[in-house]
Amino acid sequence: MPRLFTALEIPAEVASALTPHRGGLSGARWIDPADYHITLRFLGDVDRRTANDVDAFLGDIQSYPFEVTLDALGTFGGDKPRAVYARVQPTPRLTELQADLERLMRRLGLPAEARKFVPHVTLARLRDTSPLDVAHFLSLHPIVRPISFTARRLALMSSRDSVGGGPYVLEAAYPLGPSYPNRPMRADHQRR
Repeated sequence: MPRLFTALEIPAEVASALTPHRGGLSGARWIDPADYHITLRFLGDVDRRTANDVDAFLGDIQSYPFEVTLDALGTFGGDKPRAVYARVQPTPRLTELQADLERLMRRLGLPAEARKFVPHVTLARLRDTSPLDVAHFLSLHPIVRPISFTARRLALMSSRDSVGGGPYVLEAAYPLGPSYPNRPMRADHQRR
């Protein structure tokens, strides 16, 4: 089975607005803009039965579309930087959706997420990049105006274990909103 995770997709126009922040950093492996997303809950390698249970549970998620805003670039890893990301402003709706997903996944028997939820869009994975180079890069690449969009669906995505950083496959999508039941829209393993 591929590695599964739940996410919010990044619209093409938002991905385009982030592309000027690509390049100019030694040791960076830039993520393809078509693969940008906000991971909500990593599930890992699961068997087919668990994947089917996840799909059924996600179809029952009750949430509404909400605004997502990216407002700054940052880095994970401190003295050993490992990623550059666009920060997502935490909001009550985003935090509630992520907490609902965590509860659902634990009910299915998946282990608790070990890391604190820090909403972000990974732009690059870093290898042997100096913290000074990262600090200099961040100083040259501010997000001058916040970039916002409305999240209208939840995605179940997969990645190949050996690749990391994409390509990602949209497995199913679950509309957010009160006007129709959250029935998954199958992706039939097509890339966005």
